[in-house]
Amino acid sequence: MEKVRVSDLTKIRTGKLDANASSEDGQYPFFTCSKEPLKISTYSYDCECVLVAGNGDLNVKYYNGKFDAYQRTYIIENNSDGKLYMPYLYLFMEEYVEELRRQAIGGVIKYIKLGNLTDAMIELPSVEEQRNIVKILFKAKQILEQREIELEKLDELIKARFVELFGNPLDGTAKYPIHQVGEVANSVDPQPSHRTPPVEEGGIPYVSIKDCDYKTGKIDFEGARKVSLKVLEEHMNRYTLHDGDFVVGKIGTIGNPVFVPVRNDYTLSANVVLIQPNSELVSPYFLKYSFESDFVERQFAEAKNSTSQAAFGIQKVRTVEVMNPDLDVQREFEIFVKQVDKSKFEIQKSLEKTQLLFDSLMQEYFG
Repeated sequence: MEKVRVSDLTKIRTGKLDANASSEDGQYPFFTCSKEPLKISTYSYDCECVLVAGNGDLNVKYYNGKFDAYQRTYIIENNSDGKLYMPYLYLFMEEYVEELRRQAIGGVIKYIKLGNLTDAMIELPSVEEQRNIVKILFKAKQILEQREIELEKLDELIKARFVELFGNPLDGTAKYPIHQVGEVANSVDPQPSHRTPPVEEGGIPYVSIKDCDYKTGKIDFEGARKVSLKVLEEHMNRYTLHDGDFVVGKIGTIGNPVFVPVRNDYTLSANVVLIQPNSELVSPYFLKYSFESDFVERQFAEAKNSTSQAAFGIQKVRTVEVMNPDLDVQREFEIFVKQVDKSKFEIQKSLEKTQLLFDSLMQEYFG
């Protein structure tokens, strides 16, 4: 099947407004380069279109109705005399955005030009076939979104159970006294220096907080920076990993606790603090989820407002206040979390399989 230039099927223009034109109580979407639209009180456009952020992360959106747009947002409208189904173009651009990112130019903030869009080549089957393709892909998207919702609801269930068992010091419902993390856990600064070691091909993963997926609890060892094995050897005497150890971010992303596996083929970076609970005094699951509670998050937020990021180090973590429940109640919570985690694991597997299917279909139709 021959490919057609996007410019032969559409008309493309940009928004006219500054990013600060939004209004919180506006009734219309205001599309900027952020993933989520803002709101605005007036509108300049009323059409079905695909919107492409012209700088930043270059995301793609579909919309049909009244809206307004930032001056670096491209508005792509149908001009094909009935040959193009716009949701089909949206899905094509979703796949093509990776190519746009490769084509982007500029310094700190990358951007694309109009020609990057007009010169894009798209296969154009019949409108009926376009509709069928969209139906299949949107169904897969719907399943992915549903799985994400299920995972979010299970996370909410854990947080609700936490509050039910232990209460919340912020609203005066805490059921147990308060003590500091340093009384029940050891906190370790994994690296003596904040200097990032050089990359070494074939080296070991140097895991930072950006490699830790807070939502899934997984660590991206493959995507992590690779450094010399000497880095691991130099710091092996600083800590030994145990079941139940977790890390929290101390630079950039603050908090976001993630359990770390007991392995000797990676090392932790200087932007995390390693927390090693004393299992005779505290359940690792209780302590880890304490770091996800509103109570601890408030402590980090207050410290961030009054001090520099350097405050989020060992001393700050050791003085974080958490509740001190009876250990048997903590164990009850741990058993509950492990049961929920089994359900999350099955949903996550289903999500990953569906994502693979969706990606393969996108590649088949638009690759």
